[in-house]
Parts: sequence; structure tokens; C-alpha cells
Amino acid sequence: MNHMKNWGARLACQMLAGVLGLYLAQRFIPQVQINQDWTLIIWAGLAIGVLNFFLRPILMIIAIPIRILTFGLFSTIINMLMIWSATLLYPAIIIPWFWPLFWTSILIGLSATIISFVLT
Repeated sequence: MNHMKNWGARLACQMLAGVLGLYLAQRFIPQVQINQDWTLIIWAGLAIGVLNFFLRPILMIIAIPIRILTFGLFSTIINMLMIWSATLLYPAIIIPWFWPLFWTSILIGLSATIISFVLT
């Protein structure tokens, strides 16, 4: 039973990190535009959290050879792919290609680290 609570807490942390990271990106990265109200930030952040929780671990396992060859730097590309996927689900979120997407993934990753540290 404790394992299930841990699973739920990790998912909640990822979802909260997605919302917070997306809010910070919209606030501090000039190229990141969200063309609707704050509820879109919440829904898209939740989607990013779910993608990071369920899909990211699978992609990290599949990409082990590439991650080894790039000394782990390919993990950043996987993180960016998760955010880009969320922008496909929510077209009102505009994150132009590489650098804004990179910095958004860094903000979401830092948010996840801080939230995980505070809540656990």
C-alpha cells in the first residue's frame, strides 16, 4: 500500500512541477506565449506532468545507448520532447523551437527537483 502512495505522490509532484515550470517559463522567457487564461497553464502543466511521469521513463530506457554516447545530454532532448508534445495538445501554447524549449525544460526540471525535495 505504501508503494501506491509513493506512486501517487510522485505523479502529483510531476504534475505540480509541470504547472509551476510552465508558469515560470511564460513569465520569464519572452518567446513563450500562452494565448489563453491561467486555466490553460494548469491543464497544459498537468499534461506535461503526466507525460513526464508515464512516457519519459520509457523513452529514457529506449534511449540508453544514445544517452551513454552523449554522456546523458540526450536526456535534455527527451525532456524537451515532452514539452513539445504538450504544445501539440494545446496549440494556444507557443514555444518556438530550440532555446525557449530548452529553458522551459530546465525550469520544469528545477521545479520538479525543488517540489520533490520540499514534499518528500
